[in-house]
Amino acid sequence: MENFFELIRSRQSCRKYLDKPVEKEKLIKCIEAARIAPSACNSQPWHFIVVNNKELAAKVAMYTQDKVMNKFASECQSFIIVVEESGNLTSRAGALMKQQDYRSVDLGIATEHLCLAATQQDLGTCILGWFKEKELKNLLNISKLKRIRLVVAIGYPENNDLRKKIRKSIDEISTFIE
Repeated sequence: MENFFELIRSRQSCRKYLDKPVEKEKLIKCIEAARIAPSACNSQPWHFIVVNNKELAAKVAMYTQDKVMNKFASECQSFIIVVEESGNLTSRAGALMKQQDYRSVDLGIATEHLCLAATQQDLGTCILGWFKEKELKNLLNISKLKRIRLVVAIGYPENNDLRKKIRKSIDEISTFIE
């Protein structure tokens, strides 16, 4: 098994994909990784719509792009649409009492699990927050009452070279109280 820190260092946003379909088995492993992610009160407030059809993926890509954003999406043959669910009664009660909706945190954790599973399988991902939600809902027959929170582009990266990660220092992002 690959070292965890090597895995997280090797995960990066992919913006150039090969013209190669993604095997369903690999996508299932990504969904399994997301499925076992922790969530508040084990509410699992997610549903994943896997688009693994080249023609439909082209339509999904169209709704994630504009003149500036996500132009690369048209190269991608697969997408995973992250739909927010209501969660269970316990997590909803806790959210009301603490005035904190835990679903976005839960969806973020599950989505990163999914992306790390993709990386482990030599797939590239890019988490997209810029998309036309109404059009995607119509295209994928998602209820108007549901929210699409993220779209994950997933496929074989054209280049596996790791870019240098520019991040804040440990001191800038943490405070140790001893």
